[in-house]
Amino acid sequence: MSKTNSGNFFEDFRIGQVIRHATPRTVNAGDVALYQALYGSRFALQSSAAFARAVGYPDAPLDDLLVFHVVFGKTVPDISLNAIANLGYAGGRFLAPVYPGDTLSTVSEVIGLKENSNRKTGVVYVRSTGYKSDGTEVLDYARWVMVRKRDEDAPAPEPVVPKLPDHLPAEALGNAVPLLDPSKWDDDLSGSPHRWGDYHVGERIDHVDGTTIEEAEHQMATRLFQNTAKVHFNQYTEGKGRFGRRLVYGGHIISIARSLTFNGLGNAFHVAAINGGRHANPSFAGDTIHAWSEVLDKQPIPGRSDVGALRIRLVATKDRPCADFPDRTETGETDPAVALDLDLWVLLPR
Repeated sequence: MSKTNSGNFFEDFRIGQVIRHATPRTVNAGDVALYQALYGSRFALQSSAAFARAVGYPDAPLDDLLVFHVVFGKTVPDISLNAIANLGYAGGRFLAPVYPGDTLSTVSEVIGLKENSNRKTGVVYVRSTGYKSDGTEVLDYARWVMVRKRDEDAPAPEPVVPKLPDHLPAEALGNAVPLLDPSKWDDDLSGSPHRWGDYHVGERIDHVDGTTIEEAEHQMATRLFQNTAKVHFNQYTEGKGRFGRRLVYGGHIISIARSLTFNGLGNAFHVAAINGGRHANPSFAGDTIHAWSEVLDKQPIPGRSDVGALRIRLVATKDRPCADFPDRTETGETDPAVALDLDLWVLLPR
């Protein structure tokens, strides 16, 4: 029996299977600094402990997407080491703030399986939950991923496709935010005068700036999250594959796009939920990422007068500025410049 891990293939999964992922990860100030160096996020709450304490936090929390990537990265060796593509997300909820010094671990449950018609691959649906070491849930989300089969002749399981929510309701939001004092929220220091009440449904925002992906940086980021997916690192094998080069981890695009939203959504300090999303087209080193957002919905948080929620559609493009909000072609297909289409709830002070 081999002592090395070749990862799970499609036929290794079963409905209801629960996987405790290795290894727990203590996140610290060094992780925060490296994440900052990679993405340049400027949101005041995560940048300044003094700002965070003034509005009601005990300290500056970790960036929500740093938490997401660490929790996600734990799942890769067991779920998607042999994946062809990560296809999408749904029902993601941020449930508690995470601070430097907290230790995170992840447990996943297989909630759906469906073999593809080519019989070479199948789609695996999982719900993953991230925990602190004291058992506090910090994040849960569903995702689905296309995974290779070890044996094309292996019998297919009975297909099960879970019904996932289109979006989370407003009453499910805000768990990870303590009661804030909006009067202490300094718009000069936050970098934006626009609060929750200043946005309207249907509004579109071009985030203007662009970030070029560097080969070393996207691999460094993926290693930061302990994501071991082969397609991001191994040029020896990927050079012989469909694209001839390493793919950029989709989460790298998400974090770049989120950082770009500061220009236009500077007070959107917290990602409260990931309603859904898809990686529309692959990205590679050398691509320059731009982004635009559309306000899909606007809701108060039940029982709270300090913050309100905006449902945002965040679209990231590659090598295409977003002044004209690129989306679909004249035939209704996704514009080939679109790399990411993400549906988020974000919170802003009122």
